[in-house]
Amino acid sequence: MSTVAVVRLSLLTAAVVGVFIRPVRVPKWAAPVTAAVLLLLVGAMSTDAALEAIRPPVAPLAFLLLAVPLAVMLDRLGFFASVAALVETGPNARLGLWALAAAVTTFLNLDASVVLLTPLYIHTARRHGFDPTMLAAQPALLACLASSALPISNLTNLIAADAYGLGVADFALRLGPASLVAVVVGWLFYRRAGTAAAPHSTITDPVDGRALRLGAPIVIFVVLGFTVGDLVHIPAWAVAGAADIALVALTRTVRVRDVPFGAAALALSLGIVATAASPHLGLGSLFRGSGALAQVQVAAVAILGANTINNLPALLISLPEVGGHTEKLWPLLFGVNFGPVLVLHGSLAGLLWRDTAARLGVEVSAWQYSKLGLRIGLPALLTGLAVVVGTGIFLD
Repeated sequence: MSTVAVVRLSLLTAAVVGVFIRPVRVPKWAAPVTAAVLLLLVGAMSTDAALEAIRPPVAPLAFLLLAVPLAVMLDRLGFFASVAALVETGPNARLGLWALAAAVTTFLNLDASVVLLTPLYIHTARRHGFDPTMLAAQPALLACLASSALPISNLTNLIAADAYGLGVADFALRLGPASLVAVVVGWLFYRRAGTAAAPHSTITDPVDGRALRLGAPIVIFVVLGFTVGDLVHIPAWAVAGAADIALVALTRTVRVRDVPFGAAALALSLGIVATAASPHLGLGSLFRGSGALAQVQVAAVAILGANTINNLPALLISLPEVGGHTEKLWPLLFGVNFGPVLVLHGSLAGLLWRDTAARLGVEVSAWQYSKLGLRIGLPALLTGLAVVVGTGIFLD
């Protein structure tokens, strides 16, 4: 193995390990950013190659930086508290909210679910005595479990659809059944986990008519922009940016600390070091073979990749290995979409959710997220994987 290969693999290892094992006061992004800088300084990756590596995630990261302030300013306006005050709860309130998050994720996209539903669910929990952390977790969990059935549901789907000329019917047929089963199984385990929580105190905020009048048009604009915008080539970050400008005018408050620069730096630097190391990872051998075992292997590689280097770079470095073998594409997409249910930084949506929740007073550590993922997401993931493999065997 060449010296360059050793350097690249060593820096990738250091970046990934540094995310999980680090002193308490050292931020998650410190090790990956340091590794990416060293990669360039020692000449193990050219500047042009690094720029090419960061080109695909630029738009998603721009959205990440603009969407968290959007949610925070809507909350500061009082919109989510007022909507929560109008929400009636009953014996099946959590099930209804679970179904809503699944529908928003599937038919709009996971970013809309995380940005708009996380603050709403936090306020609903506080008003009606639910555990805010558990209710806020619903959009995060369903951003993984329900984001595979349609091309629009996830950026990874759109990338694959563009590369292979796939349409709505392809995704609905190949990944729709797995998504549906995973949502149902996820709910069964979520319900069991949630029953252990003791009732919380309630907050009775009044309905602010002004907040509803000012906030509703912005939310409608955002929802339409996230859906119709794609059809007319208006990126999601531009929609979020326009909404931010309107909210700055309304709230007259801009706070730099509301912008999740650390989360963006983490995703960007991991993408750089992963791209540099990808030729030396031996991915080609992991994508060989056929049948059920080969599909499980591809899904496992994708899950591992998503949970170490983030699902977007994991997809981008794996797609060339799929080549013309489209039967391998579906377990790959399953892995990068469902896998982040286990690790917080496995997707940009997870980072977006964490920063949105934290700025609304709900702090969830990476370990707390993984515990929820293991208890609720893992059974859903394994069941969904069985369905994906079965679907592939039946159709191929």
